[in-house]
Amino acid sequence: MLETVIIIVHLVVAIGVVGFVLIQQGKGADAGASFGSGASGTVFGSQGSSNFLSRFTAVLAAVFFATSLGLAFYAKDRANTITELGLPDPAVLEVKPQPKPALEDIPQVESQATEVEASDVPVVDVE
Repeated sequence: MLETVIIIVHLVVAIGVVGFVLIQQGKGADAGASFGSGASGTVFGSQGSSNFLSRFTAVLAAVFFATSLGLAFYAKDRANTITELGLPDPAVLEVKPQPKPALEDIPQVESQATEVEASDVPVVDVE
């Protein structure tokens, strides 16, 4: 149950990180603001959204790493449970070779041999 919750949080946070990284502007976008075309009346104030978005992205990244570690813990725990039950490790299972089919199982083309044996040399009728 807890593992399912961690997976859901992990996926939502991963989508959030991608979204917030795509929303952010690059360093070159701030150069236009210094020449008078700045955005002093924006939603995030005169400083822009870089502070808010970068901090929130960092928080989401930290949550993403934490959920990754949690999922790794559950994967290790599940692997130990399988080993304790006595089940064989799937990585070292032996694969038995398939038996080769007997010659009787292979269809054969029956040659229609006549009096003359079949050969590659054509027969010439001499009259």
